[in-house]
Amino acid sequence: MFNPGAGARPARFRRQRVLIVGCGDVGLRVARGLAGRVRLYALTSTPARVPALRAAGITPLVGDLDAPASLQRLAGLAHRVLMLAPPPSEGLRDWRRDPRSRALATALARRSAPQALVYASTTGVYGDCGGEWVTETRPPAPQTPRAWRRLDAERVWRWWGRYTGARVSVLRIPGIYAHDREGGPADRLRRGMPVLRPEDDVYTNHVHADDLARACDRALWLAPPQRVFHVCDDSALKMGDYFDLAADVLGLPRPPRIARAGAEQQLPLMVLSFMNESRRLCNERLRRELRLRLRYPTVREGLQAAVSAAADPRADRASP
Repeated sequence: MFNPGAGARPARFRRQRVLIVGCGDVGLRVARGLAGRVRLYALTSTPARVPALRAAGITPLVGDLDAPASLQRLAGLAHRVLMLAPPPSEGLRDWRRDPRSRALATALARRSAPQALVYASTTGVYGDCGGEWVTETRPPAPQTPRAWRRLDAERVWRWWGRYTGARVSVLRIPGIYAHDREGGPADRLRRGMPVLRPEDDVYTNHVHADDLARACDRALWLAPPQRVFHVCDDSALKMGDYFDLAADVLGLPRPPRIARAGAEQQLPLMVLSFMNESRRLCNERLRRELRLRLRYPTVREGLQAAVSAAADPRADRASP
């Protein structure tokens, strides 16, 4: 992790307060990397999570992004904010807008704004790119309600940054995986879920959860204002090839291949939505501007780490 505490630093940078909004798996990984260097806060809408957050060295704040009145205590609280919470998936009057980002932006602007805010978005904002290589300058073209809401949130935060003077950056994130994360490739392989045959397949992109956490950390301190970053590894695999590789490394059967024409009857809608979009992401900005050296530069290294962790539990949960 980037160390904001290294070397002599002006007083204004000592014991900075960092607020994590949406402190799930990735947020906890970020917190582990920042532990001891900053004062950590996390917003949670679930009071039952308070003991676990305290055990992780985080000061929990109970509030709900869907209840704006509960967010008033956040005003002026943190020097830096990491927004990891997703938009709501249902119950929206306008399916293209993210009311949660608007509620948080309003709360944070009531007093002195944070110095920096990082918003975790999705690479789905690009829509289908026909397998082309994509840089951060490509115009978004969302094709799903989920992606439209993420793009709306990006615009909210970038406008908010210009209005308040806060240094806002956007991380566009593809598929997240890790051996200790739910919903990984092993789960899908064990269920025997099929993938598309090669002639119908799409390019997909990935990042290990620990590398994503390290990118979030660095963006909080190093990202220029109004900058967008792809947080992805160097892999350029089609989805079926990714699951074949995962099966081989993890010692599981390869998934069956099916034609796109029959996929609607065999796959969940969420999985199908990913199979309708194909793109390859460039990550040069991540390396050059955030100076991040990926711990798992391809999915092969990340999957092999899963095998090593299974063989030696003491290697599990290495510091990100």
